[in-house]
Amino acid sequence: MTVPSAPSYTLAQIVGYGFKLGSIGFGGPVALVGYMYRDLVEERKWITAADYNEGLALAQLAPGPLAAQLAIYLGYVHYRILGATLVGLAFVLPSFVMVVGLGWAYVTFGDIPGIQAVFYGVGACVIGIIANSAFKLTQSSVTGKLLWGIYLSSAAVTIITESELVWLFLLAGILVWLVEQPPRQLRARSLAWPTGLLLAQMALPTLGMGILGSLFIYFAAAGSFVFGSGLAIVPFLYGGVVRDYHWLTDKQFVDAVAVAMITPGPVVITVGFIGYLVAGFGGACVAALGTFLPCYLFTILPAPYFKKYGKQPAIAAFVKGVTVAATGAIAGAVVVLGRRTLADLPMVLMALLAFALLWKFKKKVPEPALVLAAALVGLVLYPLTHP
Repeated sequence: MTVPSAPSYTLAQIVGYGFKLGSIGFGGPVALVGYMYRDLVEERKWITAADYNEGLALAQLAPGPLAAQLAIYLGYVHYRILGATLVGLAFVLPSFVMVVGLGWAYVTFGDIPGIQAVFYGVGACVIGIIANSAFKLTQSSVTGKLLWGIYLSSAAVTIITESELVWLFLLAGILVWLVEQPPRQLRARSLAWPTGLLLAQMALPTLGMGILGSLFIYFAAAGSFVFGSGLAIVPFLYGGVVRDYHWLTDKQFVDAVAVAMITPGPVVITVGFIGYLVAGFGGACVAALGTFLPCYLFTILPAPYFKKYGKQPAIAAFVKGVTVAATGAIAGAVVVLGRRTLADLPMVLMALLAFALLWKFKKKVPEPALVLAAALVGLVLYPLTHP
């Protein structure tokens, strides 16, 4: 196995970064992976672009929430399992505490006053943030006709199907490998892990005890069978918690998704809010554990093999194809989310303004401040647009 170069940062520093990003990182999975690239690769240079791209490719190929998996992998790069574990916990914990607190307020007071007005502004701003992040990722990873073709195809498929298709990422990786490296250089074992991940999903337990056992099994399945960004889990959750098990009403589910969007950190943390509504604090803990444990395992288990073989020319070409397809899917997701979220002209204008400010002033406009301003604008505009 290739020995990684000595890190230029301490374990405490990378864990602290994970905690900070989980505390103030708004914008959902697309924005969060963009922040990690900007902060850890471009600015601090703690992580190389190659290691980042490997992590992004692994996060896209494995089931579970994209941003959390990438954070876990980046913690693994130099500090292995301890780093992956601590960074993953630090990244998830702040938003988990926030949604549990909001869950308590929701149950205690019956509603969250002004949440629709706040979400009106924040939702529009978030589209601008993730569009800017997708733009930066595109600039850094897409070059040449072949990669642009893969990128545009992946974006188009995502827009048309409104989902991220893991088989498309695999096909993109194989295509770039076939073009850039002769087939004789491919080692079967080096690409065997994606299939192994798919088969490993079937190893989940099928029995539980009581409501907490049922919650754990359901959310473990959600974390194991849903690929792509954290937003991809929303349709899966709706089918289970509303239609099948009747744990929540339609309104409660929509409020849960809204809470996830107006809090920092991974969007998937909405499972904590849902779990709290179903079974209190214990339900929140079980739901979060069930969702994030599979993505943790699906990241650290293949990571040693990915690190070992990832530098080989054939695997490097495969990773390049997967990374570009993943970036195209992220760009397509911006269109899908914008179509669902931007309901009227004021929201479109707020999204365009957020994108323009981030593109023009780059590091001078902090995203949390932009989100806070959007929330205040939403409180003013929402009553006017929805009398």
